[in-house]
Formats: sequence, C-alpha cells, structure tokens
Amino acid sequence: MKILAIEKEVPGTQPEDFISHLKAEATRVWELYQSGHIRELYFRQEKNEAVLILECADSGEAHQLLGSLPLVQEGLISFEVISLIPYPGFERLFGMK
Repeated sequence: MKILAIEKEVPGTQPEDFISHLKAEATRVWELYQSGHIRELYFRQEKNEAVLILECADSGEAHQLLGSLPLVQEGLISFEVISLIPYPGFERLFGMK
C-alpha cells in the first residue's frame, strides 16, 4: 500500500533542537530507503518539512516505521499519515462499473 507521510514540526521546537540528531535521522532514512519502505522523499519548497511516499502493508506499519526516526523519537516532529488507493476515475471512461 502506498502511504503519503507529511512531516509536522512539534510546536515550540527551535532549529537548534534538531542539530545533534540530523546525522542519525539521515542514517535511519537511508536504511528505510534501502529497504524499499521509503520510495520517494522530498522537502516542501515553502518550509523545511519532509514529504515521504512509503510502501507499507498498512498505515500501522507506516506509523511504526516513522516512529523509528530519531526526530520522532525525540519528540521534535510528527507525521500526518494518509493511506492512498489507485485513482478509480478511469472506470467512468471505459464503462467498467
């Protein structure tokens, strides 16, 4: 299942709170990318927040994997997790339903 995960900084955090955890964060993200769980990884243009496309069995697995990120464990960020399904609109073009 494809999962969209949008990072949110926890209110009250300061940029300096993140510095000592960024190498560990990049290492864990790389591990999840190499394992095929993170398929795509971006930053929003207007703010320093990550947007990930994950491949997981379900949203529970996505929450578990995201919970293994050091910045999540330190309480600095959280994620909005959105389960995605294929676009069904093409069925209307071809009378499949």
